[in-house]
Amino acid sequence: MRSVHAEASIASEPNDIIQAFMEQPHLQGWWGVSRSLVEPKAGGIYTLAWEINDTGIKYISSGTIEKIVPHECLRIHKMVYLNPDREILGPMELEVQVSRSDEAHTRVNVVQSGYQYGGDWDWYHDAVVQAWPFALDLLKKYLEKE
Repeated sequence: MRSVHAEASIASEPNDIIQAFMEQPHLQGWWGVSRSLVEPKAGGIYTLAWEINDTGIKYISSGTIEKIVPHECLRIHKMVYLNPDREILGPMELEVQVSRSDEAHTRVNVVQSGYQYGGDWDWYHDAVVQAWPFALDLLKKYLEKE
């Protein structure tokens, strides 16, 4: 199976970065998440929805939090992706790791894995290869208040 890796250096505390993946005001602020249901504990639900309007929800990613350590990592497993124009894709894994690189900066590493081959899987993999670096840049700008 394939994976996508992206990383960034952000002038922010490690815990603030993990919280930006967990709390709705932050998820909306940097990632454009319209609604979320996140239970911040091992075994908790992690569901994000984008582009909600009168006709429904455009995109949903959902999984279960396998591990959360506020200053170190967030790991989501059994993640699925729903898009009305594509097959339901999953299960996948998403891991966000944070570590101090110096006094002012935190290194953020994101790995999304479990991509299969063919059809919508190829489309999604190629989209995410582009999307994670862009998303981490949005996170950086959001947390650094650029």
